[in-house]
Amino acid sequence: MSDTIVLIIVSLAFSAFFCGMEIAFVSSNRLRVEIEKQKKTFISSILNIYYSRPDRYISTILVGQNVTMVIYGVQMTDFLMPLLSPIGSPVIVGILQTIISTIVILLFGEFVPKMIFRMNPNFFMNLFAVPLLLIYVLLYPVSRLNTFLSHGFMGLFGFKVEEDKEILPGRVDLDYLLQESNSQDPEVEKEVKIFQNALDFSKVKLRDCMVPRNEIVAVGYDDSIQDLTRAFVSSGFSKIVIYKENIDNIIGYVHSLELFKKPRKWQDKIILMPIVPETMAANKLMNSLLSKKKSLAVVVDEFGGTAGIVSFEDIVEEIFGEIEDEHDTQEYVATKSGENEYVLSGRLEIDFVNDKFDLQLPVAEEYVTIAGLIMHEAQGIPKPHEVVETGDFMFEVLKSSGNKIDLVKLICKA
Repeated sequence: MSDTIVLIIVSLAFSAFFCGMEIAFVSSNRLRVEIEKQKKTFISSILNIYYSRPDRYISTILVGQNVTMVIYGVQMTDFLMPLLSPIGSPVIVGILQTIISTIVILLFGEFVPKMIFRMNPNFFMNLFAVPLLLIYVLLYPVSRLNTFLSHGFMGLFGFKVEEDKEILPGRVDLDYLLQESNSQDPEVEKEVKIFQNALDFSKVKLRDCMVPRNEIVAVGYDDSIQDLTRAFVSSGFSKIVIYKENIDNIIGYVHSLELFKKPRKWQDKIILMPIVPETMAANKLMNSLLSKKKSLAVVVDEFGGTAGIVSFEDIVEEIFGEIEDEHDTQEYVATKSGENEYVLSGRLEIDFVNDKFDLQLPVAEEYVTIAGLIMHEAQGIPKPHEVVETGDFMFEVLKSSGNKIDLVKLICKA
């Protein structure tokens, strides 16, 4: 009886080991594995054997698991038979043996080890790489025979079996690696943020990074050169947008350098701007601007009206963060004024505020900024000192001008 119990425990341990190593292999971050390989250690050499031929690894694990299950089944039958035989009915005894054996193996040989190994798969792959190698070598002939027979069987039915290839790291692996990064070094955190922005860049739409319509500094086509000069001086921008009749008919822009050339007619210096929809992916426009050697584009909404403008710099900032130049004079307010109270500029992006103050402000496709969130909840443009509530957050408009919300106070109720 004691030998039987020992064999049951050993078989359960091996079953847990094989199941755990299977899930660790499947769940491991391939990018971390590649980084380990570059260290040229004994462990990394063993891991290279496993990951270079994944089919052989899985086949060996399955063979070991099946052998373990056979031993477990035989020993559990020998162990339970004397305990259940007083029941008398062979059918009931058989059913009870099956139920008890299944519960034990599923709990201790499947579910628990898989949960544990999945928590840190790369750690367990490194930890058990050496002992697994011994089993890998012992079972290699059987696993190769198993692979050969299974491929031959599939070939009889016309299924083509692809050659066993190494699974290379992909975008998901890099994303997981960045999420796992938890450095206290501000420089490292900044680099991680840039990588995360680069991974998410393909999802960014122009409406996420454009300068909205109500913040466009523009001059009419028929205005004088003095009006254009005043626009350059008051805004501090190096480029001023030009429109005909109204802002929905933007035709291009003029660069401030052209004024130093004292043109007879400043309208001849207008540089045409491409027109793009607000739903266009930012990376596509970035490539288009590069190929056409343009720096500004007009963003239109679904009705053809001007939704905003976007510059090459605006798009690049989606990856690298705010880029300051000699023309950037506008500063946005983002300060904590008290316990659970904040003073924020309306133009601040919600993602920025959530990251900076560790908040959970709601996000949606309909808006990107604090002002957009407030107007979405209020279904209009609130007046100064008007309060708008959403969930556990309360916004008080401190300053607004025309159709813009400039400054708000945020109070977190929870």
